[in-house]
Amino acid sequence: MSRWMSAVAVVALGAVGCQQEQKPAVPTRAELKTLSGSTVEIIPKEGQHPYCMLFTVSEKGVIRQLTMTRENRSIKCDAGKRIYNSSFRIPVEEGKVRAYIFFSDQRIQAGSVAQQLYDLRDKTRLTAMDFRLPGAVAVETLEFTPQPGGEPVPGAVVGTTDIAEGGQAEGSETEAEEPGQDLAPPKVTPPPNGGGSGTATTADTMK
Repeated sequence: MSRWMSAVAVVALGAVGCQQEQKPAVPTRAELKTLSGSTVEIIPKEGQHPYCMLFTVSEKGVIRQLTMTRENRSIKCDAGKRIYNSSFRIPVEEGKVRAYIFFSDQRIQAGSVAQQLYDLRDKTRLTAMDFRLPGAVAVETLEFTPQPGGEPVPGAVVGTTDIAEGGQAEGSETEAEEPGQDLAPPKVTPPPNGGGSGTATTADTMK
């Protein structure tokens, strides 16, 4: 009897293990494609809202806005095409980052998103419900750990604005409303309070 019960237990555990292995993965709204050790592209998938904006938050507390336009609003994002028509370089010294993609059915002012993202920077998981934004909004979170080395990718964007306490953007002016156009070099401003945790460092656009 004891052997029979043991056999039943083994079969039951095996069945549970198979069910866990076959659990479908949660679908993502965008794909992160690695080009080199520290450079990535982010490509929206089908069925997303037509506009988006992209921020990164590093484990050191650095917040960067990577999709910057003259009007500082969401940009047009097409499925299957890389966001901002560009690749993005993540500074190795800032460590692992979480990339937040905000998909929306209308253009949203980035300043409001930056302010709220700064306030929520210590929260490990964010959803659209955490933000007060107009219209329909969906948030996708992707993680990436930059590695040293690899071939440099020409034209990769590092960041186009500083985000300090209060969500105020400094240090950048661009000449493009739509992605894919040339960006003017940003003004360089030192980070407040020496660039400590929770304060963004100076961002720049790599040509």
